[in-house]
Formats: sequence, C-alpha cells, structure tokens
Amino acid sequence: MSTQLRPTDVKRLNRQWRRRTEGRVALLVESVTQPFNLGSILRTCATLGVDRLWLTGNSADPDDPKVGKTALGTAAKVPHTRFPTTAEALEDVRSDGYKVVAVELASGALPLHAAPLEPDVCLAVGAEDHGCSPALLAGADAVAYIPQVGRVGSLNVAVATAIALTEARRREWASLGGEADAPVGG
Repeated sequence: MSTQLRPTDVKRLNRQWRRRTEGRVALLVESVTQPFNLGSILRTCATLGVDRLWLTGNSADPDDPKVGKTALGTAAKVPHTRFPTTAEALEDVRSDGYKVVAVELASGALPLHAAPLEPDVCLAVGAEDHGCSPALLAGADAVAYIPQVGRVGSLNVAVATAIALTEARRREWASLGGEADAPVGG
C-alpha cells in the first residue's frame, strides 16, 4: 500500500533527481499578461530546474502580488530578466548559448515529442490569446506543438509550458536508462 511521502522523503527524492539532471533548460515568456499564468509558469520553472527566464512584451511582473499568489515565492528561485523587445530577448538567449524552440500551433511546427529539445534549449511561449508573435516564430530555431486528440484545440499557456518543460527534462532523464528509476521514498 502506498502512503504519502513525508517532507524529508520528498527532499531526498528531489535531491536524487537533481543529481541526475545536468542539461540546461531555459524559458522565454512573451506577453503573458495574466498574473495567475505567470505565477504558475514561475512555479513550474522552479520545480523543473529552469536555469533562466526571459520576459518580453507586456508580460506580467514577477514581483506583482497577484503573481506571487500562485508562484508562492518561487520567483526568487528563477533568475529572470525583462527585455523591451522580443528581438533583444532572443539575442540575449542566444548569447547565453541556447537554441530556441517556440511552442505554438503554427505551420511547419513539429510535434513536441519529435522537436529538438536537447540540453541548452530555451523553450518560448507566447500570449494567452494570440500565442507567439511573428517575430518570435521567425527568430526561433524550431517550432513545436503539443499534439491534442480531445475536442478542445488549445491549452492554457501555463499548462502548455509545464508540458513542454517536462518533455525537455523527460528526454534527458530517459537517456539515463535504469539509473533514472529511483524508488520513491527509498
């Protein structure tokens, strides 16, 4: 019978995964205006070990108390920088050695499971209603979409970000083979 992990077991499990995780994953957020969405994205970034976050466009402010309600203090754990334009953010991303993969339902996009998400990848997500701007799509090294088989054609930007970041980490962990199968609470 499974039981819920104690806080010390959770910390031990997280340490085990941190030791197995070496690849750099970053995120560029363009014009995500809803504080709840940015707070959720920040919390996901902190959970999955995102190395750096770039904000551009009219994205919400990580220091906004409304963002903090969802982020629960994680904004302080993810280094973030704001740039006035997407072009400047992309230039900084590249100067830091990342390739950019935009997550968007766009022509020519690859399904997420086939996208180039090897380490040193910066995923990029766009506004809640309009997605990634033409400038972001044009500046990306690749564009990926999340396959959907249900009757709804899109995901909330925070949920899509969580799926894409998890897939990037999963790829790295899958390459570990059986070594990645750390027992829970063991």
